[in-house]
Amino acid sequence: MTTAGRRPHSGRTYAFSLRRLSLCFGLIALVLLAAGTALKAGVRAADDHPVAAVALGLLALAAAVLVRRRRVRVTRTAALGPSAPGDVLTPDAIVPAAPVEELLEVEEPLEVEEPLEVEEPLEEVGFEAMSAEEFEQAVADLCRRDGCRAAEVVGGAGDLGADVLAVTQDGQRLVIQCKRYDAAHKVGSQDLQRFGGTCFAVHDAHIAAVVTTSEFTEPALEYAAQCGILCLDGQALATWASTGSAPWTE
Repeated sequence: MTTAGRRPHSGRTYAFSLRRLSLCFGLIALVLLAAGTALKAGVRAADDHPVAAVALGLLALAAAVLVRRRRVRVTRTAALGPSAPGDVLTPDAIVPAAPVEELLEVEEPLEVEEPLEVEEPLEEVGFEAMSAEEFEQAVADLCRRDGCRAAEVVGGAGDLGADVLAVTQDGQRLVIQCKRYDAAHKVGSQDLQRFGGTCFAVHDAHIAAVVTTSEFTEPALEYAAQCGILCLDGQALATWASTGSAPWTE
């Protein structure tokens, strides 16, 4: 496998050459001689034809000014970004930056999400009559009502046991699994074990809870007590919805 890195130094060295040094000095001398000859010729021409010399000087000065202006224009164009073909940069086209005070002004105050206001008691809605999705949304609404921040429904395929994720008022991460079962279908220990294997290790829960419209089996409650998982059956859910007291604070 080829890896990128620095190219190894070839180790080649260059020996001192008197011939090359002499050649360089000879070229320098020729350039200086040619420049001196041209300067003398220019002085003589100026003495013989002063008007022509002044005209050539003015042309040279004008050429220098044009070159200078073009450099300034290219620099400004590069600083302001590309423009359309044929556009000419003028002072009026340069828009001054807005003052810092204007940039920091906020036209409207930022809206802060308020806890959900429930118009009617949630225990009267009938959790058993809801679909699984509606039940998960109702649990998320209860969390927001009791002051949770960013409560959202995340249940679905690949949710790894988490149906509702929220953050409590004191900053703890709340992970809830919702089980909308009928009265004859209890939540068993296998359900709790699957949730217990992901709520802390995968979802980093500070508080893990299972909420159901039914009941829990005794083995399920024993496993939840060992793992520190909060269990809310149908009766506890109705109490939560009616009293408005968050069960994780009790």
